[in-house]
Amino acid sequence: KEVIELAVSGTLNAMRSCVRAGTVKRVILTSSVAAVAGRPLPLGDSHVLDEESWSDVEYLRVTKAGGWAYNVSKVLMEKAARTFAQDSGISLVTVCPAFTVGEAPATIVHTSVPVILSLLTGDDEKIRSLELVDRASGSIPMVHVHDLCRAKIFLAEEEAASGRYICSSLDTTLAELATFLAAKYPEYNVNTDRFGGRPEKLRVCISSAKLIGEGFEFRYKALDEIYDDVVNYGRSLGILPY
Repeated sequence: KEVIELAVSGTLNAMRSCVRAGTVKRVILTSSVAAVAGRPLPLGDSHVLDEESWSDVEYLRVTKAGGWAYNVSKVLMEKAARTFAQDSGISLVTVCPAFTVGEAPATIVHTSVPVILSLLTGDDEKIRSLELVDRASGSIPMVHVHDLCRAKIFLAEEEAASGRYICSSLDTTLAELATFLAAKYPEYNVNTDRFGGRPEKLRVCISSAKLIGEGFEFRYKALDEIYDDVVNYGRSLGILPY
């Protein structure tokens, strides 16, 4: 309850301040793919989720799967912000980023970076978080933090931009990711056997076609490019040994 209520009230307070200022032309609201992909997985493979897809709040409340309150908070925050923007007349664009990774100025990191490096660090708790995402969403979508920042600036400046935009440059699976990391970084002894029974084929693709269709181009599109950067970042923070 606290997570959900704080997300909604905090967002609305910030938007009220924007309206009162009288100088804000557009609000860029950061949500998450957690507001897109938290729903029962469809049967079969190769399903595409786009901006019309919403996490199922009732399903999440009933199942209470790991992180369910975060997913619900993002959905309710988005919808409250959209209603407020319509009533107040302020322009609102919402960005739904995937797992956001890559080198940043921050010297303390809490979620995305430790989780995305967990197969290399062997942190079992963080690996279980990655397993949960893979199992619940049917894929592990990622975006480099530099691309996310560029996308927000792009959408702030693009006059025609409106509504929601997913920001994800690639999708992978846990089995595929473990195989890739074991080959690229053999010094970290990635345990690929743990994921032997998991499907390597994507069940779900988190689509950024709308963002790309507006003219945005991702610079980091491959696991190689993303992990070269985030591994160096993890080493500099002491999360990974050199």
